[in-house]
Amino acid sequence: MKFFYSFCLCLLLSGCRTILLPNTKINGVSFVSSRDTINRTHIDPVVNIHANYASIMPFGFIRNLEHPKVLYNWNRQMFGESKSGIKQYIHSLNKRGIEIMLKPQLWVARGEFTGLIKADHEEAWLELEQSYTKYILYFAELAEEEHVAIFCIGTELEGFIDKRPNYWKQLIKNIKKIYKGKLTYAANWNEYDRVPFWDQLDYIGIDAYFPVSDLKTPTLEDCRLGWLKHKDTIHAFSIMHDKPILFTEYGYRSVDFSGKQPWRSDRDMKEVNFEAQKNATQALLETFWGEDWFAGGFVWKWFHHPERTGGEDDSQFSPQNKPAEAIIKDWYSKY
Repeated sequence: MKFFYSFCLCLLLSGCRTILLPNTKINGVSFVSSRDTINRTHIDPVVNIHANYASIMPFGFIRNLEHPKVLYNWNRQMFGESKSGIKQYIHSLNKRGIEIMLKPQLWVARGEFTGLIKADHEEAWLELEQSYTKYILYFAELAEEEHVAIFCIGTELEGFIDKRPNYWKQLIKNIKKIYKGKLTYAANWNEYDRVPFWDQLDYIGIDAYFPVSDLKTPTLEDCRLGWLKHKDTIHAFSIMHDKPILFTEYGYRSVDFSGKQPWRSDRDMKEVNFEAQKNATQALLETFWGEDWFAGGFVWKWFHHPERTGGEDDSQFSPQNKPAEAIIKDWYSKY
């Protein structure tokens, strides 16, 4: 009883980070930044699907892989990626009971994969490290100032981590001097087992684009079977590191073969297939949301104007205004 009253008092006090009760999951959406402020009408759909978390993703930009200097918080960015915009998003979402994962991540010009970011010589590596440190500590300070529940230190940066592991271990120590909440890293689905610093973080973060079916329209059962080998491996990894698993991103496009290579965002994939997206999404939620070693996840991705998102001609990732949205709402309502 004493714990219960302490917990309730904690929720009432400003600046207190939320403590999840047992059997409660992080039911998250990846909330896309825009040029606009957000208000109740933009947040109602998030509340309506029983989401309790949103990741806010201020992008840093790299012009090319040969000169990987990070540009951020500049006048060409969306309002929702600026310091004032991020604060407005956080405050607006928090007022509706939505907690935040602040997830600064990089975008390389022409959409090149961030896992390929690298430097050719030591001087260039040091330049990249200094630039990334300024970028990530800037947002760590903001996360602490706004009492953000989770801070993600990077997204799909396998080459950078493989080549410079000691830099990352020191970076995490520096982040912890600033930010006192929970930490994770968003590892790509085929990278997480090589990350050398999970012992320093609170969650094993995975962008869960695991292949689960080669079928054009995968059935629910086919997707369930496709998850079996991945689930066992992920569970064993969680046990080995004694850390909960968090899907920092999960989701499927509403296209043919959506479960075959779920990470693909190619523009030539245009054949809309809501059944494929729905079945793959339901199988993922069924497979993981009931497990006590699984913390939850953030569906990729969620736009603040629902009336402009999704619909019968949309082949992209967002589940909005598609059958997959109802599946997510149902599962989020249970946890």
